[in-house]
Parts: sequence; C-alpha cells; structure tokens
Amino acid sequence: MTELGEADAAELAVNLQRIVRSAASVLEAGSPAAELVERVTGHVGAGLPELVLVSQEFPSWEHVNVHRGVERYLAERGGESPWFGIAGSHRAGLEVLEMLSAARRHGQYELGAVDYRTEAAGPDATEEVVQFGLVLTTTPDGLPVVVALRGPSQHQPQQVRIEVIAVERAAASAARDRIEALIREHDVLRGQVLAFGTSEYRGNELLTFLPRPRLSAADVVLPEGVLPAIEHHTVGIAEHAERLRAAGQHLKRGLLLHGPPGTGKTHTLRYLMGRLTEHTVLILTGPAMRFVGKAAELARRLQPAVLVLEDVDLVAQDRSIGPGTNPLLFTLLDAMDGIGADADVTFVLTTNRAQELERALADRPGRIDLAVEIPKPDAAGRRRLLELYGRDVDLRADLAAVVEQTDGVTASYVKELLRRAVLHQIRRGARGEPVPVDDEALLTAVRELNESGNSITRSLLGSR
Repeated sequence: MTELGEADAAELAVNLQRIVRSAASVLEAGSPAAELVERVTGHVGAGLPELVLVSQEFPSWEHVNVHRGVERYLAERGGESPWFGIAGSHRAGLEVLEMLSAARRHGQYELGAVDYRTEAAGPDATEEVVQFGLVLTTTPDGLPVVVALRGPSQHQPQQVRIEVIAVERAAASAARDRIEALIREHDVLRGQVLAFGTSEYRGNELLTFLPRPRLSAADVVLPEGVLPAIEHHTVGIAEHAERLRAAGQHLKRGLLLHGPPGTGKTHTLRYLMGRLTEHTVLILTGPAMRFVGKAAELARRLQPAVLVLEDVDLVAQDRSIGPGTNPLLFTLLDAMDGIGADADVTFVLTTNRAQELERALADRPGRIDLAVEIPKPDAAGRRRLLELYGRDVDLRADLAAVVEQTDGVTASYVKELLRRAVLHQIRRGARGEPVPVDDEALLTAVRELNESGNSITRSLLGSR
C-alpha cells in the first residue's frame, strides 16, 4: 500500500470533512429541528450567528397583560402569522437563541406545539394565555422579527419574559418597546381590587383579584361626622384631582384609621373601596406587608389608586433584624416617601394600637395627614347596628333593653349577637320568612355571650 504524503493526507481529511457535512445536511434537511431553525432564520433573512436577542422581564402577575400586549402588537402588524412552539427538554434555563443553536447542532430541540395556561383576568374572569410560544412578525418600521413569550416556570416562578430576535438590536428593541407600551396602555390590573399574598411554593408573591365591595353610607355606623370627614379626605380629593393638580397642590394623602379591634375599620375601608370605583385598590396584610415597595410602585403606575395596609401595628412591632430596629416600618415609610407628591395615591393604614405608630410617623411628618378614631359604638350606634344587622329578619324586639345591656361592645359583637338570636329562633322552630326575632331571642343571645365561660369569645369579638 502506498503511503500518503503529508500534503495528500491533509487534502483527504478536508475532503472527508466536506463529505460528512454534506451527508449531514442531506439527512438534516426536512427534519423537525431543521424546520424550527429555518422558520426563524428564513423569516429574519439571516443565519443564527448573525441574530441578536433583546428581552424584558415582568412579575408573574403580569402574564395576562404581557399576552394581551403581544396580541395587540400582532394585530397592529396584521396578525396573520400563527404561534408555534419548541419541543424538547430543559427549556426553562435557556434563551430561544440557545435552543435554536442546540437544535441546529444536536437536534436537541424541534418544532412543537404552543404551551398555554389559564390565568385570572379579574375576580370572576379567566383568560387562556401563551405559556411558551413564538410568532413571526415585524417591527413598527416593517423589519422582520421573531417574538417569544415565556410564562412563569418551575425554575423561574416569578417571571414572565418576552424575547425579540432580529438581525439588528435596534429593530428588536423597537418591537419590544412597542409591546411594553401596549401592555401599559391596556393594563388589566387598572381599576381592580387586588390583594398581595404569598404562595406556599418558594414563598413567591401572588396578586389576587377581589370583587369590589358595594356598601352604602347607611351600611356604615360611625359617630356623627366621622364618615363625612373620611370621605372628604379621600373621595373629595379624588373628585377634584385635576383642579388641585393645576393649582400646584399635592394629591398623595395618608389616612390612619385607629381604634379597638372589631369597631369597623375594615368595614369602613370596604365602603371607601366601593365609593372609589375608578381607583385601583391594592391590599396588604400580614406577611404580604413585605411587598409594600412593589405595591407602591404598582399603585403609582395604576393611579388613581388606594394602597391599603391593614393591622399596620404588626409592622411597627417587627424586630426581625435586631433590638431597636424596625425594618418593615421603615420600608413602609420609604415607600410613602418615594411615591411622589404628584401621584394620585391614597395610603390607608388601619391599626389597633395607634401608639405603636405615632412616634415613627411623627418623626417623619407628612406621611399621614388625617388620623381618625373608630371607637366602640355609643347607645345610638348600638341601636343602629342592631337595626342594620337585623334588616333581613323580622325584628320585633324592644331594642332599648338590649342597647342598655351591651355597653362597651363592638360592631363585631352586635353582628354575632343578631346571628345567635336568629339561630335561636330557627332551633325553636319559629315559622315565617323572614325569621321573626323577638325580645326572648335577643336577650337569650345576650345572656349567652355574657356568660362567664364566654369571656374569651367576647375578647375575640373585641368587647370587654
């Protein structure tokens, strides 16, 4: 056998490489992996090494917003191109360009179906959104781009992401910026009642839609003049926001509702939510207080808005870093500072222990500009509460005796009192609709609650 010289061996190696590549090209042509790559590169008119990707991340609760933003963008562009997906494992940690590169080199990914999921779009509405999919479209100037939408996953539970692929970064950025503008223009969160919370999975934050309460002024029993003062400071400023702004006056305001547990602070808040029908309401309570910074950012974006922090004395008592520190309260005060005086945002705080907050708020004046006590009801208030909670029953009792025996109780106590009286009548076999509630039923309920064995129950209802 004749041995090859060095030059001949090198030439043979080059030719063999060409044959292998040519054979691989023939085999790969028409494969699902090649079809995936070709769909992207053929649309943008360039090979994978020439492509760039820009992205934007959003919190998980923005999934419906991002989906709607992309859909509206496609509608502006004509919207003829259908969504398509990428099939393959371990997609979560990779950008789309990395998956396309793995598809071309190893056939690891291929053309697949679009992933969808159902997300809340309101208190009683859901919407099917793209969880992972791509679509071919153009920039506002008509240059070809590919848009990918990726929802939260096990590896990235708090992120929704859009990725835009193009030949030039400026083109990809232009498409991304227009999508983001459409997301904000058609924000599904605007005008909703939203509650921050935490999920059990990795402690990541959640945003839940709540129905807007519908209460009339007659449903709120407070001492004379208290409710009008609260409305003047919240609803009144909202009604004259434009003229106040034109006059150079700030719109941001802070309201502190304080008083014993069970007196009606939350009930008063629910009335305000129903009055401010055009406002976005964000509610934080308990562990969700730590999201106050994010909630304040959201309130500014969705203004006019109301940011509610219930039982804020729990924040004041927090000492999670060390003695003498109060990190959560400082975070709250910083959020109130950072939102800007020009923002049409109302901070409403409720507390059972105003003294826990007074020093901190006094040291940084201007955060709260109205503090209103919600006291235990007087005799007239207790009578009105009995009539209010008894409006759906046949209330035949002489209320004077009950009013006299309930000095020092809360609204929660009166509500429970009526419930027990109705239950007493039902157990007795009382006939008629609505259920008749007489003197015996009410006084029996009073005796039950006043028995020595019910001292803890009375305490839990906020009454002595």
